[in-house]
Amino acid sequence: MTAEAARPMRADAKRNYDRIVATAKDAFGEHGIDVPLDDIAKRAGVGAGTLYRHFPTREKLMEAVYRDEIDLLASRAPVLAAELPPFAALEAWLGEQVAYVIERHGLATLLKASIDSGSETFLWCQSRLRTACGDLLAAAQATGEVRGDVTGTDVLRLGHGIGMAAKNASEEDGARLMKVMVDGLRG
Repeated sequence: MTAEAARPMRADAKRNYDRIVATAKDAFGEHGIDVPLDDIAKRAGVGAGTLYRHFPTREKLMEAVYRDEIDLLASRAPVLAAELPPFAALEAWLGEQVAYVIERHGLATLLKASIDSGSETFLWCQSRLRTACGDLLAAAQATGEVRGDVTGTDVLRLGHGIGMAAKNASEEDGARLMKVMVDGLRG
């Protein structure tokens, strides 16, 4: 995270920031990443100056949207770990990852394509997902429920692949693919 982003914001500035990111996420999903930024500001109920103060470029706004999406997915891992046994938590999180790929693939692809794979944002998102999945996987492996030769990166790639395949398949086919993957993880 940049030094500017790490600095605490006043409560009203944080509300504006969050509103802009949420509005941009919706607008990008509805109209693509080329939606006019002034339209996003108007829909968020802020002035253009406020939008540009937080996000001086379209790329910075797109990065914030992508980070937010990934953070939401990754933040589910400790919640599930606290609520469910280790294997069930991993399985539930994988279901959420697959659902994210299916539901948000178009937006995620647009956002990810505009972010350099070596950028701070890309590396942060990659690290965030690897940590979330890795923690769940390690807990399930510690119970002996998951094979020891599987890595978090393996699981993330499998989940992404299932999501891509299920995107154009029936719900039953998607569920069957998910079951095959989950069964393959068992120790």
